[in-house]
Amino acid sequence: MSSLSTKQQILISGVGAVSPAGWSADELVTATLANKILPHQELTREGCEHSCKIRRVPKPQQKQSFARHPRLRRASAISRYVAAAGLEALGDTRATAVTEEKLRLGIIVVFATGCVTYTRRFFEEMLDDPSLASPILFPETVFNAPASHLSAILGSTGTSYTLLADSAGFLSGLQLARDWLLTDQCDGCLVIGAEETDWLISEAVHLFSREAILAEGAGALYLEKSESPASSTSPKAQLCQLTPPLLYTNRQDKKSAAAKMRDLLEINPSQEKQTLLVDGLQGVRASDQIEAGTWQDWQGRRLSPRRLVGDALGASVAWQCVNAVTLLDNSYHDCCSAIVSGIGLNQQSQAAIFSSHY
Repeated sequence: MSSLSTKQQILISGVGAVSPAGWSADELVTATLANKILPHQELTREGCEHSCKIRRVPKPQQKQSFARHPRLRRASAISRYVAAAGLEALGDTRATAVTEEKLRLGIIVVFATGCVTYTRRFFEEMLDDPSLASPILFPETVFNAPASHLSAILGSTGTSYTLLADSAGFLSGLQLARDWLLTDQCDGCLVIGAEETDWLISEAVHLFSREAILAEGAGALYLEKSESPASSTSPKAQLCQLTPPLLYTNRQDKKSAAAKMRDLLEINPSQEKQTLLVDGLQGVRASDQIEAGTWQDWQGRRLSPRRLVGDALGASVAWQCVNAVTLLDNSYHDCCSAIVSGIGLNQQSQAAIFSSHY
C-alpha cells in the first residue's frame, strides 16, 4: 500500500508487551536500549541427548487482576501473554468502554505456532493412554483460544480473528486492522503477536540453526482511525505505510522478496539519518544473512531487539513494532520515523513505516 492520506490516518494509541524482559512494554524497550543480551535457560526432555537454549517470561512481580478471570483458570501461558499485552495496549479506560459496549473493539491475534504446549500435552496423553487423556486440555489446543479468552475478559462482542503465519505475519495483522478501521467495522483494533515455549518447538527451531534461542511472550498495538492530523494531545505514532506481503514462491525467493520489500518503502533519502530501523537480526549467521544483506547500506540509527531477547517467532515483529512506536513517542535521538523490517522465516517479507507528530 502507499502512504495513507491525512484524512485516513491510522494512529497507534497504545502498546503492550510481555517478554523475557518482563510484563510491560517499558521493560522490553528498556532491555532493547540497554543493548545487553538477556540470560537464557537450558530446556531438556527425557530421551534427548542435547538441550535447547530458551528465554522464558519471568514470573510477574505483581498480582494480575485479569489472571483471576474464570476463563484463564486452566489456560496455557500463551493466553495469559495475549491478555496481558492486549490489556496494557488497550488501557483501563478503553477496556471499560468495551465492557460497557461503548467501544466496538476488533481483536486480531497472530501466531506462528500458537497453543503448542497444551497441544503437545494432549497428544502425548493420547499416545500414552487414550482412556486417560484429559478432555480439559483439548479446548486450549484451538488456535483461536487466546483471542477468545481476551474477548471474554473484556466482554467484547466485536470481530475476533486469529492469523497463522511466520514472524512477518504481525504486519499482515496490522494490514487487516487498518482495513477494518477504514471500512468502519470497529472503532479500535488490537493486534497481538504471541508465542509460548515448549521443547517441541525449540527442537524444531534447532533444525534450522543450533545457535537460535527461542523466546516467548507477546506484543500488542492498539490502532484507531483519525479523520484529521494528530493534535498535540493525540498519540504521536502513526502508521504511514505497509508494504504488501511478498510471498516466497518458486518465482520469488526469500532474497528477492526482501529486496523488493525495501524497494517498495517510501523512504526520503535526505531523512534516512532521522529514521530508525528496527530490524529482525538475531545474531544467528544462517538466519540473518538475507536481512543483513537487505539493509547492509543503511545509514540511519538501528536496533535489533531479537538479538537481545531471543526469537519469539510470531511475537518477534510485534516486539519490533512496540519498540519502534514507543521510541518515536519518546523522541528517540530526534527520529521522526521508524521502519520495522519483517523478513519472515519461510513465508513472506513485509515492512511498515511509522511516523511521529508533535
